Amino acid sequence: MDQLKIGKFIAERRKETGLTQMQLSEKLGITDKAVSKWERGIAMPDSSIMLELCDILKISVNELLCGEKISMEDNNQKNEQLMLKMAAELESKNKTIWTTMWTIMGVSIIALLSSIVLIALCMPEGPWQLVAILGACAVFLPACFYALKLEVSVGAYKCKRCGCEIVPTYREALNAMHMGTTRYLKCPKCNTRTWCKKVLNKKDPS
Repeated sequence: MDQLKIGKFIAERRKETGLTQMQLSEKLGITDKAVSKWERGIAMPDSSIMLELCDILKISVNELLCGEKISMEDNNQKNEQLMLKMAAELESKNKTIWTTMWTIMGVSIIALLSSIVLIALCMPEGPWQLVAILGACAVFLPACFYALKLEVSVGAYKCKRCGCEIVPTYREALNAMHMGTTRYLKCPKCNTRTWCKKVLNKKDPS
């Protein structure tokens, strides 16, 4: 989505309805700085107030996200274009998160192994060496937890038995046995536990 175009459209519609940034912000229960950020293309309206904003500006959500008025003839085409664009943006975002997750894991594993090797070479054998190794492992754990959080936040896990796509909670994913990004989860559709492979692009629920 073109935030600059959307921001300019919000500003135009606000002025056409005879509202100042302060008046619009008061109607929405937000600050005028937030409205200013929208109109400058720095930020987007939160989804929780998008419908109310559209009602005030007398536009549809589709028009808001496209950043322009849409005629009835063009509406279906614009809807399709918008859905395709949003799907492409979501796919790009998911790939970025996925790459970040593997980068964190890779860097963390290299750092852990390097620390263990250095400890083994530089410290004499004994309880303090063991303490140092355990300390290095403890430092590694937060990176693992954060990487799992990123893993769970994108896509879904596909049930090997029925093909159902499962979106577990962070706790469920944490407690599940796993091999890489394949996790042993309970499928809500076939009600059995099976190895579920990670897929980035979830099916359209419709």
